[in-house]
Amino acid sequence: MLTEEKNRTLTQVGPGTPMGDLLRRYWMPIAGVSEFDTRPIKPLRIMGEDLVLYRDLSGNFGLVDRRCPHRRADLAHGMVEADGLRCSYHGWCFDKSGQCVAQPFEDTAFPERNAKARIKTAAYPVEVKGGMVWAYMGPQPAPLLPDWEPFSWPNGFVQVVLSEVPCNWFQCQENSIDPVHFEWMHENWGQRLRHEHKPYGPTHLKLDFEEFEHGFVYKRIKENTDENDPMWTVGRVCLWPNGFYLGEHFEWRVPIDDHNTLSVTWKFTRVPKEREPYEQASIPTWTGPVKDAEGRWIDTHVMNQDFLAWVGQGVIADRSKETLGSSDRGIAMIRRRFFEEIDRIAAGGEAKGTLRDPLQNVRVPLPVADREAVLQGYSTAEILGDPRKRLLFTSYIFQAGQPESVRREFSLAMGIDAADFNGLSALQATARQAGLAPTETNDKETST
Repeated sequence: MLTEEKNRTLTQVGPGTPMGDLLRRYWMPIAGVSEFDTRPIKPLRIMGEDLVLYRDLSGNFGLVDRRCPHRRADLAHGMVEADGLRCSYHGWCFDKSGQCVAQPFEDTAFPERNAKARIKTAAYPVEVKGGMVWAYMGPQPAPLLPDWEPFSWPNGFVQVVLSEVPCNWFQCQENSIDPVHFEWMHENWGQRLRHEHKPYGPTHLKLDFEEFEHGFVYKRIKENTDENDPMWTVGRVCLWPNGFYLGEHFEWRVPIDDHNTLSVTWKFTRVPKEREPYEQASIPTWTGPVKDAEGRWIDTHVMNQDFLAWVGQGVIADRSKETLGSSDRGIAMIRRRFFEEIDRIAAGGEAKGTLRDPLQNVRVPLPVADREAVLQGYSTAEILGDPRKRLLFTSYIFQAGQPESVRREFSLAMGIDAADFNGLSALQATARQAGLAPTETNDKETST
């Protein structure tokens, strides 16, 4: 367990807090590029700061303080210009660096004063990669935005999914190094949700956790696997500092503030071999709900089950009252590393895993347990001939709320009609039809 003081250190992310200072040394995905196809400005809150993200008429993104430094008007109601964002109240305009570039009245009445040169609002660098807009909110010089290898994979349909989860970011991230929860939450509990009282699925027998430059790897052996299984020889990645990487998708837990988290998922699905070469024109972004129309927590999809678990720990989990077990060794490891990294940057050191050499930031590889399946893909016949593959290529099992428009785009890319996913009960039925063990199909680690 942790003391209340140590728990605050891990969970508080505002400016000037130890964890806030650490997280600000990393690039954070904050939006999808395609969101700006229909609107030029998006207000958002990141690590306790109220900001506006905009794309100006030249196509450049900017991220600035939400309040105009003139009279504190809301720039979420501003107007984009060729070189920045203009306040709708009195017309002051700011470029992406936060510099005031126009004061209409002052520029007209007192041009000799050039008062705008002395006015600057808070602004942060932004870059685009993988169909997402990323922000860096830390000290300069900024590290490089990681060019993770999957962002360059060809012949895939990518979608970005956003959700706001009403709890602290750290309990979300601890899920990234908690392999046993797959067995219980996504398999055994899933059976009970469907009112099925059958024997539990294969249990975990052995776990291992290793640290590497860009995070940690967890490895596992279950009753139905052995030491030759990729989940033991390669494992899965708890991506430092706030991500999870499973081969065909990333998840990031971006702090909105101490009490809320932006969940960002980047999902890659390779098209059938007959559809290659395939080039996606635009990566769609959509927002997934956490509750249904009646206000009940959605529990039918994999990540929605995770959301429910995270929020169930409280807005900020009280770690002074927890009792860790041996399966929580990975959680203890990342907590220790966060405290060490906080001390490192306080002493002027470089934060773990930051990249500064452009030659080292090209298609940066990460461990992939199912690399061959992800990179080689399947034929249409192989997909349609296997009930498990057919389900994974004709629905989105990871999160509820996929829009019909995205589903149509996916169907066109795959050349296979996709339908709305009606919950993990369908996945379980497919497993039985295929004669597969439940664990092979209904946890988040199943790759397409």
